[in-house]
Amino acid sequence: MQVGNARYRTGEDIPAVVSVFPLRGALLLPGGQLPLNIFEPRYLEMVDDAMSGNRIIGMIQPQIRPDDEESDEFDEAAKPALSKVGCMGRITTFSETGDGRILITLDGICRFRMLEEIQCRRPYRQCRIAPFLADLEDARDGANIDREALLRTFREYLEAHNLEADWDSIARAGNETLVNALSMMSPFGPAEKQALLEAADLKTRAATLIAITEMMLAKVRDDYSSRLQ
Repeated sequence: MQVGNARYRTGEDIPAVVSVFPLRGALLLPGGQLPLNIFEPRYLEMVDDAMSGNRIIGMIQPQIRPDDEESDEFDEAAKPALSKVGCMGRITTFSETGDGRILITLDGICRFRMLEEIQCRRPYRQCRIAPFLADLEDARDGANIDREALLRTFREYLEAHNLEADWDSIARAGNETLVNALSMMSPFGPAEKQALLEAADLKTRAATLIAITEMMLAKVRDDYSSRLQ
């Protein structure tokens, strides 16, 4: 896996401990790019420390209870439990805004399983992890996904929400790029995003994406039918 100026080939290239950024609804996948607007002091410090080291940050979702408020903000003192699977990324762009914020882009390296959270004196959280080493392989087979069904469902979803897409770029995208890009940009909830992250392989992720999108379409159609009655 080539990410920026670094290459990650084996488990020896992956740190055993990563600093993690718990963010609900954020999805980073291997090979994907996630722009982030950093403004909280603890995460500004985390980015500074990452930039002076290996530039790696782990994106992970907090575990959400059904009665939690729909917000990306969490009481850090409460330290909400973390999901078991996240994805680490390398900072490939870094920009200071002049008003105290930092804009970065994370390029996905590989997913990881969170083994345990470790105690540290930093204001942010760190975890001992086990990487999904299969994600480091350069040649992942995307030939067996149902591209036609994926594009058809995606088109129907856009039409149902009066949205447009760059179909020329979509047509040129390879299957892996297409599946991961649609997964990351999909406006789905935390549970759906976690399911896409934890999919065993690209074929399973594509099938999961189609199933979730079809469920969302069915809900839109039901709501529309209800309004007509």
